[in-house]
Amino acid sequence: MADESSEPQPFRLFSSSARKPKPPPPTLRPHRSDPTCSNIDRGDADADGNDSFADLGLSQWAIDTCRELRMERPTPVQGRCIPRILAGDDVLGIAQTGSGKTAAFALPILHRLAEDPYGVFALVVTPTRELACQLAEQFRALGSSLNVRCTLIVGGMNMLGQARALAQRPHVVVATPGRIKTLLEEDPDIPAVFSKTKFLVLDEADRVLDVGFEEELQVIFKCLPKSRQTLLFSATMTDELRALLEISQNRSYFYEAYEGFKTVDSLEQKFIFIPKNVKDLYLFHILSNLEEKNIRSVIVFVSTCRSCHLLSLLLEELDQAAVALHSHKSQSLRLSALNRFKSGQVSVLVATDVASRGLDIPTVDLVINYDVPRYARDYVHRVGRTARAGRGGLSISFVTQNDVDLIHEIEAIIGKQLTEYECEEKTVLEDITKVYKARRVAIMKMIDDGFEEKAQARKKQKLKTLTEKGLLKKQKR
Repeated sequence: MADESSEPQPFRLFSSSARKPKPPPPTLRPHRSDPTCSNIDRGDADADGNDSFADLGLSQWAIDTCRELRMERPTPVQGRCIPRILAGDDVLGIAQTGSGKTAAFALPILHRLAEDPYGVFALVVTPTRELACQLAEQFRALGSSLNVRCTLIVGGMNMLGQARALAQRPHVVVATPGRIKTLLEEDPDIPAVFSKTKFLVLDEADRVLDVGFEEELQVIFKCLPKSRQTLLFSATMTDELRALLEISQNRSYFYEAYEGFKTVDSLEQKFIFIPKNVKDLYLFHILSNLEEKNIRSVIVFVSTCRSCHLLSLLLEELDQAAVALHSHKSQSLRLSALNRFKSGQVSVLVATDVASRGLDIPTVDLVINYDVPRYARDYVHRVGRTARAGRGGLSISFVTQNDVDLIHEIEAIIGKQLTEYECEEKTVLEDITKVYKARRVAIMKMIDDGFEEKAQARKKQKLKTLTEKGLLKKQKR
């Protein structure tokens, strides 16, 4: 790979134009194997992997931990990627939601940490706070026999306490891009904490490498040694990741379980074609019959924070136990909502796409797309919250006349056709008066709690931030 210029270079991770000179990639460095060999592995996600974790070169303590956590055998992404990470290669792994990608990078990192435990051994960057919390929990579980010290660095929490935690040199740091950037810039002692970091992991890499995080990644890369290993994992391949692969050529290992977008075969995907003004009726009908359908818990995805808040108030008025998760909530309320849902205190989570990435909650048997997502990759991530690790699951999308083209596009991209969910209209409409009355009350409650004013203030601040970054015209999905 070409040497990095001594002069400061603009961050050009995303450019793949043949007319422009290829930029020095700031993440992938040459691995230690033969650069002339092919390192692109388009595996079969359904094929059997290795017989056991012992075949992958992991330490005995790691094998015992997997057994205790009932991880009986490695999944294909684990079987292919763990040996390459242990060999010192940079890895880009694309595999389905629920395929065990976290363990695919956490186990080899912890294996190396056990050999030489010191300082901040690994930095894991992920796009959402909720996913960061889950990753930290998984590192602690997989590294329990090592007494691994893992620190969570996300927004909405006390920065002074986070700076002190980093100064203690934890073994693993799991962070969201914005907060780690702020700490690196504002505390002159923090960059040195990462001077000997051995691993950089970008989880949900397609989202982390989105142009919106370009400034944050610049700051992060400057503080990390060039000799590190870089591991990128995602459920969806994007132009940014493809460009990065082209830049790295044969100098990194690329595992792709499938091309394009894919949902698991154990997921039953349904739709209901309905007018927009009766969505609430159908939602209430489905949620009222969960026990009858043997559904333990449900995630209802909506497109905006406003819809999320309103729907949670509506369900509360209808005596449906539910919690809401969206970015307008404080971090403490977000964590509280997620913990209540995970623990089974409530069976319904209403959420925006902050909950669509990486969250692994085994009891989720149903995903409802109250609003159809605009992009196929968001659909894949949403429905991937159920039917995980070989379990079955059901997704139902509420399709209005304005969503028909979106659904056809999603079907074309995932290579599957959604089938119609049988729902007796007459039975659904029996609750029309009750639901419409509850909606009027919910709207009044939302006005009383000042949600709209708070939302406008947040929107104004977001526009200001995007303007300062120069991203108003560049922003894309």
